[in-house]
Amino acid sequence: MNADSLENFSTTQIEELDALIQKCGNNQSNLIPLLEKVQLLLGYIPVCVQARIAEKTGIPANQIYGVVTFYSFFSMKAKARHRIQICLGTACYVKGGKEIAEKISHDLGINIGESTKDERFTLEKARCFGSCGLAPVLVVDGKIYGKVTLESVDGILAQYK
Repeated sequence: MNADSLENFSTTQIEELDALIQKCGNNQSNLIPLLEKVQLLLGYIPVCVQARIAEKTGIPANQIYGVVTFYSFFSMKAKARHRIQICLGTACYVKGGKEIAEKISHDLGINIGESTKDERFTLEKARCFGSCGLAPVLVVDGKIYGKVTLESVDGILAQYK
């Protein structure tokens, strides 16, 4: 099966995708809300889905691609069960965010932007969560962990099976 093919999705998912697209119509101002709903439905927005949205709305595919790649909320790759985001903004970086990212990457055997083979974790970087007073910040499945240390990382990740 092609990694970027609609064959990766069930008939029900495709029908729900088409219903979302039809509901939003071809109004470009609805693109971000549409993409948010698609992301929630499918878990990610690969190029084949972007092409379907473009075809059915008339919104240029390159514009859809630009939005998907600009906003960190959107992903073009399937995610694992748990999403780890490490802040690498200035405050977090200076207070050890880079070292924490390197530890997690090393321990899980993946690079930023990748998922573990067991589909347990996806590791991502972020630029800022607006929690600079808690630096360095680690977010797992939306839960914020502040003042993270190299020693606390293992305990945090052990909570997620």
